[in-house]
Amino acid sequence: MADIPQLTFNDGNTMPQFGFGIWKVAPDVAANAVEGALRLGYPLIDGAYIYGNEAGLGEGLRTSGVPRDDVFVTTKVWNGEHGRDKARASVERSLKTIGIDRLDLVLIHWPAPDRDLYVETWEAFIEMRDEGLMTSIGVSNFNADHLDRIIEATGVVPALNQIEVNPELQQPRMRAANAERGIVTQAWTPLGNGRSFEKEPLTAAARRTGKSPAQVVLRWQLQLGNAVISRSVNPGRQAENIDIFDFELTDAEMAAIATLDVGARTGPDPSVFKMM
Repeated sequence: MADIPQLTFNDGNTMPQFGFGIWKVAPDVAANAVEGALRLGYPLIDGAYIYGNEAGLGEGLRTSGVPRDDVFVTTKVWNGEHGRDKARASVERSLKTIGIDRLDLVLIHWPAPDRDLYVETWEAFIEMRDEGLMTSIGVSNFNADHLDRIIEATGVVPALNQIEVNPELQQPRMRAANAERGIVTQAWTPLGNGRSFEKEPLTAAARRTGKSPAQVVLRWQLQLGNAVISRSVNPGRQAENIDIFDFELTDAEMAAIATLDVGARTGPDPSVFKMM
């Protein structure tokens, strides 16, 4: 199995740099997908109640035979569940649905600025962390102004900010903003739906290393220092995605991939996204 590096949070806890995500994984296959990923050596499962498959996450965890303490489990609180009471109910529901008594990390899924409740939600996160419902707390899709507002209000800096990062949306300013605040950047949709796989910087690196463009992109993410979430229900692809720890990209290859950034999102803009 791969030796997955650990990243240290600003709260002193650690997290595997690479893991498996279950967004858009159908509920009827989620358990098998999670079980397969864990048996391949994926040490982190990233979920959310809104995905509708957390029961499968829990089943896959139990049937995998991997000890609970060896698996880092993340969930998220959705936009319509902001606020102290709703956020607590969401976390307690995820714990029950997954079938565990503690979460390793819980994130505010989106700031949902039109609701203007993310500060109160963050305050609830701090309370629940201190009670032991989760070990670390963070956010997802927060811009710098969102981060500063919750930090100024509470004095507590998120451990992690999960944002969209891929070759066509590299977000150097947001990654720098996270780093300046001591926040780990975690990349969702790290492959960018394969939009850049045919571009020369990736195909050239793939030829040199004998790896696929997808493996090159995942390795690029790791060398940027990002935590990374990959996703596939195909066992062969799961095995390919985790096979990225036996090679390195050169400085020239990293620089060439940097030229692919065109600021093209695959998902919503956090400044305006308000889906309930």
